[in-house]
Amino acid sequence: MKSIVTKISKTLAAVLLVSAFSNVSAEPLKIGYSDWPGWVAWEVGIEKGWFKEAGVDVKFEWFDYVASMDAFAAGKLDGVGMTNGDALVTGATGAKSVMILMNDYSNGNDMIIGKPGITSVKQLKGKKIGVEVGFVSHLLLLNALEKNGMTEKDVELVNVPTNETPQVLASGDVDAIVAWQPSSGIALTQVPGSKAIYTSADEPGLIYDLYAVSPQSYAARKDDWKKVMKVWYRIVDYVNDPKTFNDAVAIMASRVGLKADEYKSFVKGTKILTLKEAKKMFKKSKGFKSIYGSTQIADDFNVANKVYDKAQNIKSYIDPSLTLGM
Repeated sequence: MKSIVTKISKTLAAVLLVSAFSNVSAEPLKIGYSDWPGWVAWEVGIEKGWFKEAGVDVKFEWFDYVASMDAFAAGKLDGVGMTNGDALVTGATGAKSVMILMNDYSNGNDMIIGKPGITSVKQLKGKKIGVEVGFVSHLLLLNALEKNGMTEKDVELVNVPTNETPQVLASGDVDAIVAWQPSSGIALTQVPGSKAIYTSADEPGLIYDLYAVSPQSYAARKDDWKKVMKVWYRIVDYVNDPKTFNDAVAIMASRVGLKADEYKSFVKGTKILTLKEAKKMFKKSKGFKSIYGSTQIADDFNVANKVYDKAQNIKSYIDPSLTLGM
């Protein structure tokens, strides 16, 4: 009798599991994206209808960056664009993810901007710097200070949300700010004479921008994510092709309400990775040329700055298999 009940229970469990997976598969993949060129580029595939052509049902949802991570953490999204460091933060606080697609690395869009008269990082000694403490801008600042023989103790940090940094620099309350586009560009425009004295182009790979997906969605819909990635590399080819570059930029600029000519500089400050380039950076090694090395550095930074308490298992956050298999 017990064996019969056990068989029935196992059968019922299997049916429920299949049903659950079927329900998940019936829904469109909910993908969050925000105002960063490497993620705004999705708009090209959306407008061109390439996801439908690829046979994958998707629903892209537009957010402010932090709000997109909050939505992912709340289980409202299957995947979201995050920096590798922020994926660790989100995971450490309860919403684990797997980074499967490498969009780009920041190549100048993240900046330390000095007020008029400040033209080098060395001049920041003893000065006030507006930065969102614990975020990737903070890491960029520490990297710049280290390269110039200084530490965080040599400056005074003023904790400022990134989107408020242009106003803070204009107010004169700080001597410099750290911000990414579009906030960095706004600051340079609003404060005549201000200057970018260090950027992410000075340390390629410090900031990787990726797509992180929930482990549940990844397990249930790996084939769909593979199709999404194929569309992504179609988008990359379209953006990188000189013949279609202007059309791609026009589509991206329209999404964020800017003129195409203005948005070109944003795109140039973002190294959107080809499949070949992404494969190289998915290989394990130390330092910023590998997503593994860069993420380890981000984890060390997060623990040191008490963003979270315990070091994360870096390997569990990264799955290169879909990229390497393409």
